[in-house]
Amino acid sequence: MKSTYLNTLFVTTPGAYVFRDHENLVVKVGDEEKLRVPMHHLGSVVCFGVLTVSTATLGACAENGIGLSFLSENGRFTARIEGEPNGSAQIRRAQFAAAADPARTLALARTFVLGKLHNTRQLLLRAARETDDGADQETLRQAAGTHDTALRYLERSTDLDSLRGREGDAARAYFGGFAGMVKRNREVFGLKERTRRPPRDPMNALLSFLYALLRHDVESALLAIGLDPAIGFLHADRAGRPSLALDMQEELRAPFADRLALALVNREQLKHEDFAAQDGGAFRLTDTARKAVLVAWQQRKQETITHPVTQDEISLALVPHVQARLLARALRGDLPEYPPFTMS
Repeated sequence: MKSTYLNTLFVTTPGAYVFRDHENLVVKVGDEEKLRVPMHHLGSVVCFGVLTVSTATLGACAENGIGLSFLSENGRFTARIEGEPNGSAQIRRAQFAAAADPARTLALARTFVLGKLHNTRQLLLRAARETDDGADQETLRQAAGTHDTALRYLERSTDLDSLRGREGDAARAYFGGFAGMVKRNREVFGLKERTRRPPRDPMNALLSFLYALLRHDVESALLAIGLDPAIGFLHADRAGRPSLALDMQEELRAPFADRLALALVNREQLKHEDFAAQDGGAFRLTDTARKAVLVAWQQRKQETITHPVTQDEISLALVPHVQARLLARALRGDLPEYPPFTMS
């Protein structure tokens, strides 16, 4: 798991040029060198907005197992370049066989939804305990109650459509009560519904940005283990869609992205002026705010937890890699089922 302990390089400056110089990656803006880092220190590179990456850099990243992702300046994922897949053919054969089996597909999809609903329910209940506002408590507990119902009926979902319906009901309740977890500047950040393309308010813009970062990390973890991110179970296959990465991302949204978004807003580390309105009603983070969020994201991933399955003390940054390994073991039959990541 060499790359799991390495760093992610974020390139955010418009017009930057990224190129290889011997065994280093160099970032220049105009004629000024901004950064030089040895490639063996890097696990992945994420580029935002309009910039240039040399063809030699693309080849060097692929050869050295460094995932290279491209996101828009708003944080929307656009493309990814990866070298030859790691891992044995056995893992992918097992993955493809499970995807071709409707019963196993449903069982795996159910575990991803189970992990997601558990984690969003925990976030709602924690917020309800921490607020003194009676109306907020009621809203949050009602949303958690919708999750309780969905969790009880997951086993009764006999096909993917009914399973996705349960998940969708809980997601609408979650985002419908999300404002109850916002303690500062609720008139700005108290979203009422999830809007993605485009994000229609600052909180949606922040969540979309963090979800894009999470997707990058999950996809990198799956590729490092040898799984195919395009062949999923909960999300339908679609050209250009990393369905398995989106599957696993579901259980990690609340502990990774949602908690960080709420912390940044409730500590007033982000305010209304950190977001720019665009034509068509969309919002995006300003360049300065985006860099601040990236720093907070990296700091958040360095926090340590006790993994609920392995009982090892690890950083949050390693959670996607541990989950990818657990999924691979379940697909090979070494585990009876895939255990999703759940937070207490």
